[in-house]
Amino acid sequence: MGELKTKNEAELPSFSIIIETENLSIAELDGLLRCLKTLGEQDISPTLANEVLIVESGDVPAELIERIQTNYPWIGFRKIESDIGYYEAKMKGVALTTGEVVVLCDSDCTYETIWLRNLLSPFANNPEIQVVAGETTTPADGAYGVAIALTYIFPRFCRQEALSPASSYFCNNVAFRRSFLMQHPIPSDLPIYRGNCTIHARDLSAEGYTIWRQPLSRATHAAPNGLSHFFWRFLLLGYDALAVKRIADNPPEIKRQTLKPLQDLISCLSIDFGKFKDLAKRFYTVFAEDIRRLLYLPAALPIALAALFLYFTGLVIAYFRPNYFVASSGKVEVSFEGNG
Repeated sequence: MGELKTKNEAELPSFSIIIETENLSIAELDGLLRCLKTLGEQDISPTLANEVLIVESGDVPAELIERIQTNYPWIGFRKIESDIGYYEAKMKGVALTTGEVVVLCDSDCTYETIWLRNLLSPFANNPEIQVVAGETTTPADGAYGVAIALTYIFPRFCRQEALSPASSYFCNNVAFRRSFLMQHPIPSDLPIYRGNCTIHARDLSAEGYTIWRQPLSRATHAAPNGLSHFFWRFLLLGYDALAVKRIADNPPEIKRQTLKPLQDLISCLSIDFGKFKDLAKRFYTVFAEDIRRLLYLPAALPIALAALFLYFTGLVIAYFRPNYFVASSGKVEVSFEGNG
């Protein structure tokens, strides 16, 4: 993609960017354009990448593909199977890249201008670093945004600057050395919905590898889009909370989950405690960021309570019916358009 590099840019590793569009079947297509706009505005030009690939499974209309290729000629499209899962789509994309570092991002996220530079620079500064995770949060605009900020999977920005070890990462904001990720792929064939990167992070830590958190690489993820997305997203987050704990105690090739009443009850109590602890922390940080958000609290509170009710309902389903959402293939099946 051939632009000349400045001295500082030349010190960075070669890189590729993967954007998957599996989210687009439930998010506005405009979200992809917002994502691409923020990538195009990075202070490290994406034209310096070996590849910027949109891994596309049929969700992007042909006319939009043509528009994107006109406005962003540095972007390539790669077609994959329409029934492929989120994490498998990521790994399919990685296999198509040639950069030393592969950067994973999502079509329903926007990225700050210095995001890419700060995600790449640790790899240049330390050859031992294999994984760098940025920070992802959600907007807290209006009553709905405040409710989501209080309850959704993404925490608030930590407002720190130094690189530090982390126990997890999000697949919408992370970079790996490509050779390392090919040797240690994200598992895709698990009886869970979106906890694969949690299992992957635990496996890497167990093998002695460090995930480095880069708080200067910040992304903003769209809130659940519409009632159906909201309902299933929180229900499955609760389901996954227990399912992931079960998998952590079993071989990675597990296809079906088994009820262990006492062990699972202890896990559920631990999950409940952690969720309420996180809620208390979120309650402080969301309003400490902007005290004026308290004006939205009366309207936000019922939405937040509905989200928590769905989460704990999913947890109860996982306890009594371990494979309720799991098809014979071993994959979670959900009944809303797209998987968000």
